[in-house]
Amino acid sequence: MPHARPFLWRHRRVLLRLGAWSLVESVQTFLVGICLARALDQGFLAGRTATGLAWLAVAAGSILLAGPVLRGVFGQLSALVEPLRDGLVRRAVGQALRRAVADPARAARVERAAVSRLTQQTEIARDSFAGLVLTVRSFLFTAAGALVGMLALAPELLLVVVPPMLVGLALFLCTLAPMAAAQRRFLDADEAFTERAGALRGQLRDLVACGATDAAAQRAGPLVDDAAASTRSLARWAAVRTLALGTAGQLPVVLLLVATPWLLDQGVTTGALMGALAYLVQSLMPALQTMMTAVGAAGSRLVVVLDRFVSAEADGADGGGVPHEEADGPVLATPPAPEGVPAVWCRGVRVSYGAGTRPLVEGLDLSVEAGERIAVVGPSGIGKSTLAHVLSGLHPPDEGDVRLAGRPVAGRSPRELARERVLLPQRGYVFAGSVRENLAQLEPGAGDDRLAGAVAALRLGPLVDRLGGLAAEVDPGALSAGERQALCLGRAYVSRAPLLILDESTCHMDPVAEAHAEEALAARPGTTLIVIAHRLSSALRADRILVLDGAGTALGTHGALLRSSPLYRDLAGHWNASV
Repeated sequence: MPHARPFLWRHRRVLLRLGAWSLVESVQTFLVGICLARALDQGFLAGRTATGLAWLAVAAGSILLAGPVLRGVFGQLSALVEPLRDGLVRRAVGQALRRAVADPARAARVERAAVSRLTQQTEIARDSFAGLVLTVRSFLFTAAGALVGMLALAPELLLVVVPPMLVGLALFLCTLAPMAAAQRRFLDADEAFTERAGALRGQLRDLVACGATDAAAQRAGPLVDDAAASTRSLARWAAVRTLALGTAGQLPVVLLLVATPWLLDQGVTTGALMGALAYLVQSLMPALQTMMTAVGAAGSRLVVVLDRFVSAEADGADGGGVPHEEADGPVLATPPAPEGVPAVWCRGVRVSYGAGTRPLVEGLDLSVEAGERIAVVGPSGIGKSTLAHVLSGLHPPDEGDVRLAGRPVAGRSPRELARERVLLPQRGYVFAGSVRENLAQLEPGAGDDRLAGAVAALRLGPLVDRLGGLAAEVDPGALSAGERQALCLGRAYVSRAPLLILDESTCHMDPVAEAHAEEALAARPGTTLIVIAHRLSSALRADRILVLDGAGTALGTHGALLRSSPLYRDLAGHWNASV
């Protein structure tokens, strides 16, 4: 709903015009039953054939209004549906780009999921939304016209017709949540199977050569079983939906026939009974059946698909120092923090993977002074990268407050945060473009002098010369992992962001190159450096070291931690033994 309300508000004029055309449809429904009742009571049954034919002519004329009404409805429907599809396509493309940038090694996997969203899921959303709007609108206005008509004919008719209709609608509404859950499971299984099939497609020759086809089929089998199970669940709830349709659509007709003697005793005329029957059979039942089918099937698909788009939007992460927003201009530099204000400040930070899970960090208090160099160490999987995302504003903590240069991280846009920090992940992202464009990505207005300064400071000259200079085109696939990391470090150096967070972003470089890169970045004017340490040498070069130990933490110098932190002593011993 937070996403739906702004969309509907932007298209409120379209909704008003759609409602106006639908009101005409409601009038047409009202006239059909009224005219039929008047034709019988005031015409044929009263012996006045001409009067009866006149009322039928009015009814026929009202039916002819359906053509222009449908034309107007579909014209407004397209003005509402196509913007939704266009917005979903833009969102899918943006999500795919951000995920590929955040993890280039998973780019092929991201591409397959993006293709599913761009093709199948956007079309599902478009068609489902159109069908949902069309059928719900038709039912509401048709029901309004029919019920008002029955009220005008004889209020007693509503006592017979409305209760079973409400019971059927209530039963139908109870099926929506489980049907949406089953639809969500089906889409999850579909995406997982698509990903698995895409991976196997490039391995068929090796699988056949190694005789591993049966094992591959066994691994793919559970995905097929999941899709089949979710389809069977959908079928079962469809049966319940059919029962609801019978209760709301068929039972009122039966009750109307059964209650005919009582209605006649109440003074209800034959024409009124025939008019009510026409309302039920010709108007309410078809509209109700179409609406239930659309909401039960298309509606659940729409909710699930839109939920996937919204959930995917929240899963992005910065990669290679690329901000998440669609920037049309250079990212402006943020002034340095006032004197005495920490570059990074945390209080009471708690981070976990989700509700009910063990926290990765709990009660973290941290203050990093401007210009300081901090190393973060801990066992693999302890949450070092997650903490880097929290400090850079990409992952909100469960509890606590995080501030950069005295300004809270919460509630600020990625574009604004990109002015204050650069996060470099382990896998450096280099795009197809010139060396100049890659180095200046975070500072598009940087001149060649600034780029040359970064190249010199980080000793990237041999690499840049081998590529052909700043104007040369880069082939990302021709670069080693270490060369990609080196270009990303140059990108961070060119940036004017005062805080640099290196999440093992030098792990593919040799120790000498890593040491020089860290020293060069730390010596950049006004720079605060946080390094997720890949080697003990990074910790030894730091001013202070933050040790993550489950939910606990320890902070201090190398010597102090050797005395006070058993985990740090173990890590140092492991590093020393592996050298």
